Amino acid sequence: MKFRYKSIKFALQFTYFEHYVSMKTIFKALGIGSLAFLASCNNGNQWKIDGKITGLTENDIVILEGNNQGYWYPMDTLEMKADGSFKYSHEAQGYPDIYRLRVNSSSLYFPIDSIESVTITAEAPNIAAKHSISGTPQARNLMIVDSLLVDAANRLGASAVPNNEPLKRELGQMLLSDPAGIVTYYIISKKVNGTPLFNPADKQDLRYIGAVANAFNDLRPADPRTSYLRRLFLANRVPEMPVGNDIQVTEIKAFDIKRFDNTGKEYSLLDLTESGKVVLLNFTAYAAEESPAFNVALNKVYEKYHNQGFEIFQVSLDENEYAWKQTAKNLPWITVLNSVADGTQILSQYNVSSLPTVFLFNRNGELVERVNDISQLDAAIAKLI
Repeated sequence: MKFRYKSIKFALQFTYFEHYVSMKTIFKALGIGSLAFLASCNNGNQWKIDGKITGLTENDIVILEGNNQGYWYPMDTLEMKADGSFKYSHEAQGYPDIYRLRVNSSSLYFPIDSIESVTITAEAPNIAAKHSISGTPQARNLMIVDSLLVDAANRLGASAVPNNEPLKRELGQMLLSDPAGIVTYYIISKKVNGTPLFNPADKQDLRYIGAVANAFNDLRPADPRTSYLRRLFLANRVPEMPVGNDIQVTEIKAFDIKRFDNTGKEYSLLDLTESGKVVLLNFTAYAAEESPAFNVALNKVYEKYHNQGFEIFQVSLDENEYAWKQTAKNLPWITVLNSVADGTQILSQYNVSSLPTVFLFNRNGELVERVNDISQLDAAIAKLI
C-alpha cells in the first residue's frame, strides 16, 4: 500500500530536477504560494520574453514559474492576445536561472542569463513536446539538449535514456565546454522518467558533477546553486585511502537537519544518526488527509523495533504551528517542524518530491534506502536491525 498526498507530482515525462510539490499542500506549507516574484516594469534592468502559443482554449492559463533549487513556484500569469501572442518582462535577479511556462500539466523551459530577450513559440496542449526557443546562445543550447532527449526517448523509450552511453558522452562534452553555464546546470539537474541523467551514485557521472561544482565554486560563488552542487558532490564522493597516518578524510553521510520539537527542544538528525541507532527520516504534513493512517503505520514499526535501537526523526511541513503541536505531542518519536521561515533547503537536499517521504539510515549513520512503499517498511527496517 502506498500513501501519496493529493496532487503532489505533475505528470510530465521530462522535468527539470523533478521536485514538484502540491499547490494545495506543500506550496502552502512552505509559504511560497504567494506570488512573491512579480514582474517589475519600473526600470531597464529586465529580461524579456515574447512569442506565440497556438492552440490555447479560453480556459487555458499560461503560468510563468520560477525555481528554488528544484521547487517550482508561480511567479505570474501571462496576458495572452487572441492570436496567442504575448510579451512579458521581469526584473533581472543578478544570476542566470531556468524558468518555465506551464499550461495545465505541460511545461517548457527557457534559460535567462542576464538582461536579454528570448523568443518562444509553442503549440498547446502539449507545449513540452511542441515548442522552440531562440534569441540567445543559452536558449539554442537548451533546445539542443531537449531535442537530443526527446529523440532518444522516441527511439529507445524514456526509461533507457539515462543509460544511453552515446547520449551521455555528447551531453558530457556540452557540460565540460561550459561547466559554469546555466544550461549545464539544467543538464545536471535533469531527470527523465524519474531518473537523473547524471546520477551522483554513478562514479563516472559524479566526475561530471564534481567538474560542474568546481566551476560554479570558482566562477559563480554567489550563485545559490553553488553550495547545493558542492554538497551534492561531497555527499556522494568515495574517500580516498590516506597514504600516511597524518591524513584523515571526513565523509558527509547526510545533510543535517536541526529543528525544534513541540516543547522547544532542538534535535539534530546527524547527532541521532551517529548514535548507533537505525534511524527513519520522514518528511510529512499532519494537515494532509492521509497523515493519520500513515502515522498509524509508522507506530506499528516504532513499537516493534524501538527497543532494538530504532528511532524516527519526523519533519513536518505544516503551516499551522498550533495544530502541528497538538498532533506532535501525542506521538512517541522525535517530531520537529520545518516552518515557513525555515524555507525549502532541506527538501531540496533530500530530493523530496512527494509526501510522505521516508529514508532509512543504518547504525553507521549511512543513508541506505528510500522507502517508497510503506508496506515494505517493516522488512526494510528488519534488515538493518
